[in-house]
Amino acid sequence: MVGALVSSEATTFAAAQGHAPSHAPLLAIPTSLLERPPVRQLGIGSAHERVTTSSREAQEWYDTGLAHLYSFAWIDAAQAFNAALRLDARLAMAHLGLSFAYGGLGSLDGARTAAARAESLAAAASARDRLRIALRLEQLRVLSGTLPADRYAGTLDRALAAAPQDVELLLLRGEAASAPAGGGGGRDSDAASIRFFERARQAAPDAFAPRHYLAHAYENSNQVTLALRESEVYVKMAPAVPHAHHMLAHSLRRVGRTSEAIAEFERAAMLATAGARGDRMQLDADWHTHHNTALLASAYRYVGRWRDAARLLAAAFQQSAPLLPEELAKRQWPEFLLARGRPAEALAAAQALTSHAHPMVRAGGHLSGAMAHLAARRPARAAEAADAALRELRQAGPDAAVLAPDLRLVQGVFLLHSGERERGRGMVRDAVASWRARPGPDAWSETLFAIEAALHLVRTAEDPALAAELTESLRQHDALYAGTSLALAQAADARGDRAAARAAYDAAIAGWRDADDDHAGLQSARARAAALRTPGR
Repeated sequence: MVGALVSSEATTFAAAQGHAPSHAPLLAIPTSLLERPPVRQLGIGSAHERVTTSSREAQEWYDTGLAHLYSFAWIDAAQAFNAALRLDARLAMAHLGLSFAYGGLGSLDGARTAAARAESLAAAASARDRLRIALRLEQLRVLSGTLPADRYAGTLDRALAAAPQDVELLLLRGEAASAPAGGGGGRDSDAASIRFFERARQAAPDAFAPRHYLAHAYENSNQVTLALRESEVYVKMAPAVPHAHHMLAHSLRRVGRTSEAIAEFERAAMLATAGARGDRMQLDADWHTHHNTALLASAYRYVGRWRDAARLLAAAFQQSAPLLPEELAKRQWPEFLLARGRPAEALAAAQALTSHAHPMVRAGGHLSGAMAHLAARRPARAAEAADAALRELRQAGPDAAVLAPDLRLVQGVFLLHSGERERGRGMVRDAVASWRARPGPDAWSETLFAIEAALHLVRTAEDPALAAELTESLRQHDALYAGTSLALAQAADARGDRAAARAAYDAAIAGWRDADDDHAGLQSARARAAALRTPGR
């Protein structure tokens, strides 16, 4: 059992450390919800693509659906495209829009079916509509693994050579520059996408989609100031879109304006609730609602508002999310409990995840349980939990890479407890390096708390040299975080540097100025700062 814990399979998983979890659907979204009559919405941004229809109203609903696609509002987009089809049943491009909406909802089968319907109506459509449909069919073949990605990119390049100002083609080409088939909107875009999105921005200055996609590309390439600029423009262009405010919150967090970020996350939540018109089914089926809740809870935790974070995380833990990334985010709850010094409750929450239907979530539950055991200095029990995680990861395919750093951390701390110091240190360092290599704002905030958790686990193994390394990693990752200041203060305190310790404790107290009064880190910083100011102590 312990031998399996240090299996080389974790290295294999870790080799794909940049892999993001798939968006395969975990819950079936009722067709009735996607076909529900939509309501006209103001403030969702300007989007227009001339399509083949004689119905002015069908064109308007198509454009509405397009705007929702560009903000990743998949359910709203599907409702708008279905409204267009009720007005013009032969509108091929509305089926194309549904193909993208189903893709966003994680249903590759639904995306293929809708694209096939678009193809069946394409003969009566314009040449440009036929091109768009053909491109989608190629993209779906790449996503299915039946067509080389460079074929799709080449087709896009030839289309752009004939129409270099075509905004939709430029956006598709930008997506494909970062991800072989695109298909994820602009979420996965990085520096390679920027030149195409910038061309789209210049071609359509009033369109919000290029600004939104640029914000993602700049975020994912760690150009935070530029991401903030584009996110601010996105909010101005689409003020009623929850995701616009969510994007702005991303960037505000990265530049240290966390209170403003919290206000934007809260605004996103309020807009989503209002947009669902009291329909709990639509809110529960919306991936963005779950995602925004996770990041709002993370922001509350960052500033020390533990009660608010606990309220959101406990509720989210009980609510099923439609896609894998949001279900994996449920690990925030046991990990938050562990950070609060409640290992027994953390273990119970982690064990609840081990009965999930998806092997990745089960593996995540076992790994969170292993961390709880390590925090309680039960390395043998941690080994058993990690072995169980490894068995689940063998079933998960490429998605297993997402949890590889967590497995490496557990392995490393286990080895520290077992006396294999150098090997254990290497595994812990590998885990931290893998976390820090992941692009994007979500990974950035997750990494912050992961390094902090790793530091606490290493302290249980009484390895001060490695703890000092992790404290430095925490500082490099986010020097503005009050928890970083506390770790630096404790390190300075341990080496007898009273002046540096006092300054760092004071920085932690200032950083947690909005924290709950019973916040353990704040209380510790206050007590120790006062003691250091007392002569002879």
